[in-house]
Amino acid sequence: MRDLRPGDWPEVALIFEEGIATGNATFEVEVPSWEAWDAAHLAAHRFAAERESAVVGWVALAPVSARCCYAGVAEISAYVGEEARRQGVGAELLSAAIESSERAGIWTLQTGVFPENEASLGLLRRFGFRALGTQERIGRLHGVWRDVVLLERRSEVVS
Repeated sequence: MRDLRPGDWPEVALIFEEGIATGNATFEVEVPSWEAWDAAHLAAHRFAAERESAVVGWVALAPVSARCCYAGVAEISAYVGEEARRQGVGAELLSAAIESSERAGIWTLQTGVFPENEASLGLLRRFGFRALGTQERIGRLHGVWRDVVLLERRSEVVS
């Protein structure tokens, strides 16, 4: 596990693309540019899982709002490459992001997950995320309405 660097973008983008291809990871239909992705995520909370000198997964936090009252709330996104799934990489990524966020005083991590993405939902629950509810038919993906389960994790060490 290490900090994600700009030079990792080709591998990160490929993993993001693999997630998009599943149809159950994101509403995105194409990988953004490095510049757009970089601008949307907090620089201090980006990690890459590396195996044999190759990036096999990544996690990053994004601010949920520019309002100061939400300074301790971030959205978490994590993706694991096809070849590295179900090998503990997702757990390593979540652990690194949670530790980093708590050191920085972030008290809540939140995310939205398609209900069909059972692997992600199970992993998030193992790390203390709880479902707040389901937004029904919140958006369309390829012309099909999709639901999203909203989850959050409140830190037990940041108050």
